[in-house]
Amino acid sequence: MFESNKLYNESGFKKEDDAKQFIQSIQGKIAKIANLKKSKQKENAPLLFNLAEIQNQCTKRFKIKPDETLEIIQNLYEKKLVTYPRTDARVLSTAVAKEITKNLNGIARGYKDEEVQGYIRKMVDEKYSTNIIKTKYVNDSKITDHYAIIPTGQGYENYNNLPELHKKVYKVIVSRFLAIFYPPAEYNKIQVTVEIEDEKTIETFNCSGKVCINKGFLEILKPEEKKSTKNGEKVDNSQEEGKQNDLEILKNLKKGQEVEIRNFELKEAETSPPTRYNSGSIILAMENAGKLIEEEELREQIKGAGIGTSATRAEIMKKLEKIKYIEINTKTQIITPTKKGELIYDIVYQSMPDML
Repeated sequence: MFESNKLYNESGFKKEDDAKQFIQSIQGKIAKIANLKKSKQKENAPLLFNLAEIQNQCTKRFKIKPDETLEIIQNLYEKKLVTYPRTDARVLSTAVAKEITKNLNGIARGYKDEEVQGYIRKMVDEKYSTNIIKTKYVNDSKITDHYAIIPTGQGYENYNNLPELHKKVYKVIVSRFLAIFYPPAEYNKIQVTVEIEDEKTIETFNCSGKVCINKGFLEILKPEEKKSTKNGEKVDNSQEEGKQNDLEILKNLKKGQEVEIRNFELKEAETSPPTRYNSGSIILAMENAGKLIEEEELREQIKGAGIGTSATRAEIMKKLEKIKYIEINTKTQIITPTKKGELIYDIVYQSMPDML
């Protein structure tokens, strides 16, 4: 059935009747485990924040616009709590990495957040290494003027007078920073290939399971940054337990084993358009603009440049909203073009398509 014109893609039929016919053709057949692959997978903590990343993160968590995020981090910088905000780098310099224990010690002494203090105590108790010079978090070649946004470990005399939202943004930055010192998350992963022999062909089905066996840095970057489904809903414990049960079933299978086919189900679904940008994700899209340009010469010209700079992207969005080319929903931060914006686009497309 692979590459059949009856399929929309490898996991779906175009017509319901074809799907029913296919089920009928393999009903009652014996399935065999053709291949079984068990592996361990490790995942390291994400890179540190640059301005675009923290703007995107704050839009998702706190539903605030990028210019508000910049204003908050600028205030934290002026209060000596974080490093310079207008940066495109997501790594540290070697010089900063050599002195990084100063930042950690400052947080341990001055930041009176019980959760964060718990993370630091665990770092000490478990003797986690603070030597990050040879890791992906340190790279002098990826720094132009400024390195990533990190907590300084200073300025706590100003902390108590901060607005609540500023404190929350500061904690996000601290959490991302501490995560790079934690071990990677570890997973048990199983991939299974099942074959069902038909009269003419052998139909192949694949399934896989993955369960976290050691949280590592996920202890810090738990629900908000890592634990979400594609619909943006947080994963609850029952889903994790279901994954564990599925993995136990897969673990007990052996290559060459015959298994009983108990049930087939038809599921009707529709394709979805790409999700709309919000005021945070558009900043990331602007930072990485050019990747989708088909013409090689144009793509090369914009490579590494993007649209705007870390200091100006939020202002560009603010101006587009002010002149009513776009609208930004205050609750969801979802961006939509206005009628005026669509007309401008159409006029430029018809008269000067090269500009687009």
